[in-house]
Amino acid sequence: QVQLVESGGGLVQAGGSLRLSCTASGFTFSTYYMGWFRQAPGKDRDFVTGISYSGGSTYYEDSVKGRFTISRDNAKNTVYLQMNSLKPEDTAVYYCAARGPTYSTGSGYTQPHDYNVWGQGTQVTVSS
Repeated sequence: QVQLVESGGGLVQAGGSLRLSCTASGFTFSTYYMGWFRQAPGKDRDFVTGISYSGGSTYYEDSVKGRFTISRDNAKNTVYLQMNSLKPEDTAVYYCAARGPTYSTGSGYTQPHDYNVWGQGTQVTVSS
């Protein structure tokens, strides 16, 4: 079945790093735009970053620019989120999402309703 499975979350001190992974199955990963969202308790699910089907185009929310990097390995059906210089305000459940199939660069895909496949989420907690 169509599935996204995230891993790599955990507890880290402020200034530390984590790498999240999201592995897809049940669909042609290489034809999907991929995104990462996050949701803190009591808040909306917010866009973090996205990457086009080939990896050639990426898009970041302003607060993570320069700290987070999205990448993908289509041979492994996996998208990654490298998070550096983490801050307590980065604490949230992080969700992987897929939109497709599409060959769009996707700069406008920043809302949850833009995506049609979701993972279960992984908790990231940054202590001060």
